[in-house]
Amino acid sequence: MTRKADGTEQSPQFELRCGELYLVIHRVPAWLVTLVTTATGTGVAWWTSR
Repeated sequence: MTRKADGTEQSPQFELRCGELYLVIHRVPAWLVTLVTTATGTGVAWWTSR
């Protein structure tokens, strides 16, 4: 957990621990959500049109 400027604790939105790999994401950027959503929609549209 990390501390905000006001002293309260904030838990990460995503935390991955796998051996030596330790990945923590505190805030998901809007551009990443947009990219994943667009790619998923494109993939589904392509798959259903085959």
